[in-house]
Amino acid sequence: MRRPDQERKPFGGRRVAPTACTDAIHGEEGQGGKITEQPPQRICIWECEGEAGYITCDFVDSIGVKTQWSSSSNGGGGNEDRDLVWQKERSEKVGRIIREGHRDFELMRNLQLGIRYSVGKASSMPMLDLRPSDFNPLEKFSTRFPAEGSKSTPPHSSREFRWKDYCPMVFRHLRRLFSVDPADYLLSICGNDNMRELSSHGKSGSMFYLTNDSRFMIKTIKKSELRVLIRMLPSYYKHVYHYENSLLTKFYGVHSLKSIGGQKIRFVIMGNIFWSEYRIHRRFDLKGSSYGRTTVKVETENDGSATLKDLDLNFVFQLPSCWHKKMTEQLKRDSEFLESERIMDYSFLVGVHFRKDYCDSKADRASLIPSVRNGGLLAEFCLSNLGYCNQDFLFHRKPFIQLGAKIPARAERSKHGHEWFLSDKKKTEQPSTNDEVYNVFLFFGIIDILQDYDISKKLEHAYKSFQADPNSISAVDPKLYSRRFRDFISKVFVEN
Repeated sequence: MRRPDQERKPFGGRRVAPTACTDAIHGEEGQGGKITEQPPQRICIWECEGEAGYITCDFVDSIGVKTQWSSSSNGGGGNEDRDLVWQKERSEKVGRIIREGHRDFELMRNLQLGIRYSVGKASSMPMLDLRPSDFNPLEKFSTRFPAEGSKSTPPHSSREFRWKDYCPMVFRHLRRLFSVDPADYLLSICGNDNMRELSSHGKSGSMFYLTNDSRFMIKTIKKSELRVLIRMLPSYYKHVYHYENSLLTKFYGVHSLKSIGGQKIRFVIMGNIFWSEYRIHRRFDLKGSSYGRTTVKVETENDGSATLKDLDLNFVFQLPSCWHKKMTEQLKRDSEFLESERIMDYSFLVGVHFRKDYCDSKADRASLIPSVRNGGLLAEFCLSNLGYCNQDFLFHRKPFIQLGAKIPARAERSKHGHEWFLSDKKKTEQPSTNDEVYNVFLFFGIIDILQDYDISKKLEHAYKSFQADPNSISAVDPKLYSRRFRDFISKVFVEN
């Protein structure tokens, strides 16, 4: 299967002009609220001499983009002309920076070396259509990274390690499918900025790391999870290819690394659902089960970095009709896919950004209508009231919103709390709410999709069934899990 877009041609075998340059314009606010432009800053990615297309990054300066809103209205009668500008509230970075002396500093440095090597090697080969053999579990490439370097690897200050890249051609196609440019991918993961370790580890013992720009997340996984991902990779690729608005986790690469005398570490590189310029004020990890589904400390509700669970949920989210329909349909497709793959114990991760009150703004009152383009449903703002009626403006720019990212909604605080959501009430019945209503932006997606219903989960189900209602625990058959999951989400997200 081939996407209509074309990939950048591979490099030659010499140092050439930059293969990718990113310009970032710094703006300084001058008198009168106007923005004055500074000279653009450039980040160039080069190919070096040698085999395997090894890539390095030349940083002229760090990237910084300062975007301001400015609005002006014409006096006198008639229509107001307002400049439609995008105000960005910088999101607060979470996690601990991995500096020299951190226990994972060497691991992250080795990971960056491996990523540079893998992406550089892939870029040196032509982009061909995928073949069944590309999905073969044995399709992996192993490379030794000696400290003194080799013909295809650079010297480094760490211990010698061995690097494995699983199904590299498939993940190269997936990165292109998800519109991730190789230069941006390298810059985010392998740039000069250190990665950050997240303090909240998974119950399976997995470690989580974020790139400095928060775009990509790196998670260590178990051998069983690696097997599940490689097994379902053909159907996963087919699913996300046909449904561009899929809410499933976006996977960009799977690798393993083993230092001499050290433990083998497997990890997957994923997209961060909360990658945004907006600060996330509330985070919810929702499964539709109740047994053990609460945070340890109640006071963590006001901590934006804490992830709350089903029993902590006290909001109902009202979505515009078009978004509610689109989300419901896509959630059904995705959960049915996971059910067919015998996957369970996944979560619906939700991030909430509480907006300021812009009720007097025409932009805030702009209506949201669906528009079909390139085979997908994208949300477009109807800007006729703002004076933007030109069809070229509406249909030749990037969409404001995509499913799961910065969805405008209303959050109402529920009087009943979690009891109503987890009850057998019909989804057509609405929970009682109080007067606390907030305008919000929502970010959401389905995560933790690498757990199949294996013997360990069946034993967990049998054991916990003696302690609680069998229908209240997370470890249940995938068919029951999928149905319960959709029913629960349909009560949390209602049509406005």
